[in-house]
Amino acid sequence: MTDEPAGSSVPEIQPSPQIDTTVPHSARVWNYWLGGQDNYPVDREAGDQFCEVYPGIVDVARVARYFLARAVRYLAAEEGVRQFLDIGTGLPTVDNTHEVAQRAAPESRIVYVDNDPLVLSHARALLTSTPEGMTDYIDADLRDPDRILAAAAEKLDFTRPVALMLMGILGHLPDEEQPKAIIDRLMGGLAPGSYLVLYDSTSASEANAKALEGYNDSGAVPYRLRSPEQVAHFFDGLELLEPGVVPLQWWRPEVAHIETTFEVNSFGGIGRK
Repeated sequence: MTDEPAGSSVPEIQPSPQIDTTVPHSARVWNYWLGGQDNYPVDREAGDQFCEVYPGIVDVARVARYFLARAVRYLAAEEGVRQFLDIGTGLPTVDNTHEVAQRAAPESRIVYVDNDPLVLSHARALLTSTPEGMTDYIDADLRDPDRILAAAAEKLDFTRPVALMLMGILGHLPDEEQPKAIIDRLMGGLAPGSYLVLYDSTSASEANAKALEGYNDSGAVPYRLRSPEQVAHFFDGLELLEPGVVPLQWWRPEVAHIETTFEVNSFGGIGRK
């Protein structure tokens, strides 16, 4: 995917009967903010309306992408992790998990999980791999952790550490669906020495909360903001790596990246089982 600025002219992708193009979808709106081409007019309209209320969202999207790249590179290069289970991966864009991991360790094995028809239609773009490694895709819902674990166990060696990645998706689960219990079930199926990599947007920004109200009223799947403390709660029972659960731009920042110049409302971190 190209990394063109949001709002640039892009070719229109053709919808399939399984894809509802009458309401915005978070993965497609996120793709639009990242400069991707896999979105529809309804997504671009929602994205632009969000930007009018919270102009920093495009930078936030890119900061989140930098966090993913830093986290995966750290785990592969410094902690020796060779297996990644990326749930709610969204649409392919720049520096996908398998690309970052296999640059650091070509033998890395990556399994993506999502339940969106558009992501499924683009799965081949995700399935590229080095000859030494493996990349695969599972069509499943985060709400069904047992199914995810059973399918992923056919691709990954669960006797060895796995990095479980939940990047910006827990806001789609209300408290009554018990997201912490889902995390615990997933981590419970992984070997000691496995990692949880997680971030989510929080209620720390009033402008973001106001923009999100308009987005949720659009008919899209709602996204619920939690406090930074609630995001940190998802790591309970794990050993948090330094610097803990922090705004994404402050998780082991690299010099000259834009995340060191402003605050964002997304918090995340890495925890070790």
